[in-house]
This record gives sequence, C-alpha cells and structure tokens, in this order.
Amino acid sequence: MKITVLGRGNVGGGLAALWTAAGHTVTTLGRDGGDATDADVLVVAVPGDKVAEALAGVTGIAGTPAIDATNVYGPRATDHESNAHLVRSFTGGPVAKSFSANFASEYPAVAAQATPPGNLVAADPEIRELVDRLNRDAGFEPVHVGGLEMARSIEDIGPLLIGIARNGLGPFFYRMSPTSA
Repeated sequence: MKITVLGRGNVGGGLAALWTAAGHTVTTLGRDGGDATDADVLVVAVPGDKVAEALAGVTGIAGTPAIDATNVYGPRATDHESNAHLVRSFTGGPVAKSFSANFASEYPAVAAQATPPGNLVAADPEIRELVDRLNRDAGFEPVHVGGLEMARSIEDIGPLLIGIARNGLGPFFYRMSPTSA
C-alpha cells in the first residue's frame, strides 16, 4: 500500500517506521508540504492546531481516504466537530480518527508485546477495513468506538491518558477484551 504521512515527528515518523517495516511504501511530508497524488491513504500526524495550515500545502488529496492521527491540546477551532471532520473538509474522502490515543514514544515496543495493544478508532464505514489493516500492520488491535461522530471523544481522551502516565504509570499501552462467559 502507498501511504503518505503528513508529519515527521514522533507520531508521523513512528508510524512511517512501523509501516515501512511491514512492507508498505511510505512517503513522509514535512512543513513544506508536497504531493500525495499516488497515495492510497493520507495520514495526518501534525500538531492539532496546525491541521489546516499543513493540509493547505499538500496537493493531490481530493477524495483520498485519510486517517487523522492528530492530538488536540488547548483551545480548538469551533468550525468543525473534530479534527477528523476538518481533515475531511480538505480531502472530501472517507476519514478515520486513529493513532492519537497511544504514546508514540512506545511505538518501538509494539512488536515485543505478547498481546497486541489496543488502538481506538472512529471511522467512516468506507475506510474501516483500511484502517483496521494499518492498525494490525503497525502491531495494534483496532478498538472501534463508532463512526466519525465519535472522533471528538477520542481527541478528548488525550488529557486523561497523559494524567494517568504522569501519576505513576508512565507511558503505557492499553488492551480491551470482552468478558468471558
């Protein structure tokens, strides 16, 4: 699969490394933007308040499926329900919110886990299979929370996860499983 990752920081660079190791063709774009015409999927991994600015510098994204991996800290724009909805306003294609509720510093340890860590996903139905594959190829087990209308809930969990980490646990993975009968 051809993946274009917008963002070369901890999240974008970390995901690019995981997907490259899984055999995908990954192109990373930085602040100078670039062309994503050949991408099967666009992954947006920039600071949450820089989404519009970053996407404005990328061409070839019309109709491209996209994954919003941004985190939102502090004030947020009020013209979109979530950053995932903002991404959709630029691409016009199906969007998922994923890869924003795990600690990117721990990506190198994903493969060493006895059980794949969970990764929250809110997705348009048309992109669900694609985002599930990319989660599994990165070493995660997708945990669906609903359609894109749930993207804001994933964005809002960030401060809670950071609070848990700062109060003794440190960076962590999470797993969710159904109860046994």
